[in-house]
Amino acid sequence: MAVRPVSRMLQRVLRSSVRSCSSGAPVTQHHPGEPSQTAAEELSRRRQFLREHAAPFSAFLTDSFGRQHSYLRISLTEKCNLRCQYCMPEEGIPLTPKADLLTTEEILTLARLFVKEGVDKIRLTGGEPLIRPDVVDIVAQLHQLEGLRTIGITTNGINLARLLPQLQKAGLSAINISLDTLVPAKFEFIVRRKGFQKVMAGIHKAIELGYSPVKVNCVVMRGLNEDELLDFVALTEGLPLDVRFIEYMPFDGNRWNFKKMVSYKEMLNTLQQQWPELEKLPEEESSTAKAFKIPGFRGQLSFITSMSEHFCGTCNRLRITADGNLKVCLFGNSEVSLRDHLRAGASEEELLRIIGAAVGRKKRQHAGMFSIAQMKNRPMILIELLLMLQDSPPAIPSISSQDPFRVQGIRHRGSFSNQMMILWKGGWVPQTPLLAQRWLGSSCPQRHCSSHLNSDANPKCLSAVSRAPGSPSGPLPTSDQLTHVDTTGRAAMVDVGGKPDTERVAVASAMVLLGPVAFKLIQENQLKKGDALVVAQLAGVQAAKLTSQLIPLCHHVALSHVQVGLELDGTCHAVGIRVSCRARGPTGVEMEALTAAAVAALTVYDMCKAVSRDIVLGEIKLLSKTGGQRGDFQRT
Repeated sequence: MAVRPVSRMLQRVLRSSVRSCSSGAPVTQHHPGEPSQTAAEELSRRRQFLREHAAPFSAFLTDSFGRQHSYLRISLTEKCNLRCQYCMPEEGIPLTPKADLLTTEEILTLARLFVKEGVDKIRLTGGEPLIRPDVVDIVAQLHQLEGLRTIGITTNGINLARLLPQLQKAGLSAINISLDTLVPAKFEFIVRRKGFQKVMAGIHKAIELGYSPVKVNCVVMRGLNEDELLDFVALTEGLPLDVRFIEYMPFDGNRWNFKKMVSYKEMLNTLQQQWPELEKLPEEESSTAKAFKIPGFRGQLSFITSMSEHFCGTCNRLRITADGNLKVCLFGNSEVSLRDHLRAGASEEELLRIIGAAVGRKKRQHAGMFSIAQMKNRPMILIELLLMLQDSPPAIPSISSQDPFRVQGIRHRGSFSNQMMILWKGGWVPQTPLLAQRWLGSSCPQRHCSSHLNSDANPKCLSAVSRAPGSPSGPLPTSDQLTHVDTTGRAAMVDVGGKPDTERVAVASAMVLLGPVAFKLIQENQLKKGDALVVAQLAGVQAAKLTSQLIPLCHHVALSHVQVGLELDGTCHAVGIRVSCRARGPTGVEMEALTAAAVAALTVYDMCKAVSRDIVLGEIKLLSKTGGQRGDFQRT
């Protein structure tokens, strides 16, 4: 029992010359006429000195399994400037009263204490940390702490381009930007706000200012964005990004569903099919990420495998919430209030004993994915900003992400990031208007919404009543027998195992007659439920990918492309819907196109039913079909 006090005394003696705010590192006195060192040179010198004169690590921050906790994450706020459907419970969260949140001085007091005990990396989180007015000043004061080697921030990127020059000058050394989709329409649907362009501008600014790598955090969830893995990785070809794919994790209110988690091995397998030369990089000590690199690519990719392959054995992280609670495990529900003890006048020694006791109780590992889902824990936004997903929004499969930045002319995945690099070097920020307006001869503003734009396609959303492209190929040879029944008349699924794989394309349409009141509200985007065109567009894409689950005898088809377009027709107060589906396989995709058109129409009805129930859905029809043994079809 006497060993620990002696050890602590020895550490304090050593720290008095090394780890305290006056570390003992030689201070260069500049003389007139001598050039002064740059801030970067000074920081490098301090770090080198601390590496060479490191003191024994604090017993207070070492748990019973020998893990040394040198990494502290501090939440600066519970507030956020986005309203993500997956980051908090559907019913919202009660925010902590301002008086109960840590003040700036309390944050810095705790930071100094942890750094004196051996913490050398601090990451600022939220909520959204960049909406805190004094965030630049907090970074600047943290930068003065001797022994602190890294100051990072995790942000949604909305304010990053504006604040990053000041933050870099203050001492910010690492950036993580949360971005779950490269599809602008999906981004707006997810976060209930515009801002995709601002996030991309923030990433561009970080690269411009020399941050390397710029880490991009992407939470992967089945049915939402797993189809964008290849597009995210393609960005690393020409950009110094570390794209980090994070397994979906359960938190209070996000209604975690195991089936929606895409595991690290599944993601890795998808990427290896595209890039078999993918190389695994050596793992850094205490790293949470499994890092990989494609030879010749400038950036890299990583996987955060919190659920399928936990990294508890090397965990070196502690967290302080915005209201001052210490969490020793992200997935644990055990917390201790440092704020209360600080405001009660606790001495440094007393605070260290409280911290040491909490760290000492840290378990060997978290409870596992299924047990965690049943535990009571804070919503993620109250711990820190990491985009977590829930059941409440519909699971949106892919809007076609072959051209996620709406850049015309980019057709092949291999050249995607090269094209992006050229644009980024020129300071280009993606301009992606989700809803275009044009004036018809009747002077009626018309809104359009399309899930994809091909370089060789008409840039306007196609009208549902326009003729399908191409020339008629004659009537489709039909069969005089139903193919989905057997010889006894019972329902049966057609065996397509012997059919050859061919390119299949189908186009379908639908029409929704709204009436003048509902039409005007959609036209002006004034519906209380939100943007009917965007929601219907996403619902159509979802329906196309889920057709085999809705229509019992349909085969599952791996769609390579889905396009859903909606256009307002002012002459008859209607929404025209046009869907195109494409796949390569042994069976056609007309059912996918028809299902998408029907569900998009139903979604428009659902969005408008509070305004009017005198809405008519009609004209759901196949316009064209190509591929297959029975020839092509073109409606004339």
